[in-house]
Amino acid sequence: MINMKFFRVVLALLGGTHVLCAQPSASPTVKSTGGSSLASVVAGSKPTRLSNKPDFDDIGPRNVTAIVGQTAELNCFVKHPGDRVVSWMRKRDLHILTSSIYTYTGDERFSVKHPEASDEWTLKIDYVQQRDAGVYECQVNTEPKMNLAFVLRVEESAPVPATTTPNAIHRTFNSAAQAKIVGPEDVYVKKGSTISLTCIVNVQSTPPSSVSWHHGGDVMDFDSPRGGVSLDTEKTESGTTSRLLVTQARLTDSGNYTCIPSNANPASVMVHVLNGEHPAAMQHGGSCGVAPTILSATLTLVISNLLR
Repeated sequence: MINMKFFRVVLALLGGTHVLCAQPSASPTVKSTGGSSLASVVAGSKPTRLSNKPDFDDIGPRNVTAIVGQTAELNCFVKHPGDRVVSWMRKRDLHILTSSIYTYTGDERFSVKHPEASDEWTLKIDYVQQRDAGVYECQVNTEPKMNLAFVLRVEESAPVPATTTPNAIHRTFNSAAQAKIVGPEDVYVKKGSTISLTCIVNVQSTPPSSVSWHHGGDVMDFDSPRGGVSLDTEKTESGTTSRLLVTQARLTDSGNYTCIPSNANPASVMVHVLNGEHPAAMQHGGSCGVAPTILSATLTLVISNLLR
């Protein structure tokens, strides 16, 4: 009887020990699961690193058509550029026109529009000409470099005369629609100085879409082979004014200069580049030489009559 009670006590003790020993084995399993969940939560709570790589937002047209004399705009949008630099390049001569907000060309018609804190980098070309047609690239200085190509087409709003001599320009405009070059019809400048001509177009209701300058049969613009040529055209309420500057005048710069608006009759002047000679000598030197001859002939005639 005693042995039976002892046996039951032993079984009870062994059962309790089993329960006590079983708990530790179960506990790590729970903790392991809980630890895994916690690790998962901690891992999930780590901030996800967003890519800061620039990217083009191709939402604007990449084939742009403009009319001669108007403003052409090529709209490039760059998302999260960071500290990267956005530039515009003209493809035909690989000329960097703008970089960031700065312009790197002597042609003042080019500029970049970038509203603060925006993705917009718009290349603007004022008074666009047919020579401006071609491919332009919006670039970001990543490694490798990112670029997006735009194609600019330029259409004429009015036919341009094939020849530029004043007598050969046959276009039908109202006589009131007339260009005028400020100053005399003959302009005298010294060699090495600057030729400055100002053309005024008095058409107020419809300003000319373009004003071009010609020296004989050559177009005078920023791309002229001669170089040293600048143009500035301003449209106001009173009309349109176009200024032509030719630096370091040469003897070969002499000749006829014509201002041709797209919607008015042209105007011309004759430019004389002098090699150290005073303009008055050229304008009036001939008459000074004729006066003594006339006086001599008159005196001879008077003397002959007196001797008769």
